[in-house]
Amino acid sequence: MQPAKTTEVIFISGRSGVGKTSVAAELSRLFAIEDIVHALIEGDNLDQAHPEPWRDGIDLAEQNLAAMWRNYRAAGYSRLIFTNTVSVLEMPSLSAALGADVSAIGALLTANDSTAADRLAQREIGSGLEDAIKRSKAAAAKLQLNASSAVHRISTDRREVCAIATEVKAISGWGGAEQ
Repeated sequence: MQPAKTTEVIFISGRSGVGKTSVAAELSRLFAIEDIVHALIEGDNLDQAHPEPWRDGIDLAEQNLAAMWRNYRAAGYSRLIFTNTVSVLEMPSLSAALGADVSAIGALLTANDSTAADRLAQREIGSGLEDAIKRSKAAAAKLQLNASSAVHRISTDRREVCAIATEVKAISGWGGAEQ
């Protein structure tokens, strides 16, 4: 596999409980079926620590993304699916971490409060459900207010994961052959 010059990235963003991880996994599967070479990175894990590094101005997520992407690039990858709650708000800094010549698309997954709370109740089996719902509502408000009009907004309410992933795939413009 020859490394392409441009890094193509789909930033999948959205509140907790919107389905980012599920949609990204399904999107990755759809691309794999068509033999579209790509990588998938769950961005929420890149700076998961206590205390949160970003609260102290430490850009650990960007540093870790840069290190991981260097390894993927060295292996010949040029397409990336990246998930993170607020990645569509941080596309410039995340794109910079990926290096020069980045073509980025933002997909903001949306869900109403009830849908997100229901999904979180299925996932949060410990003591964090109430806090997760509160953080999810705050993230939804922040994303709604601050996401660029260039970001594609995709509702996940009452929709199957495959249908949502198919919609994200359609906006990606990624064909079967490396570009």
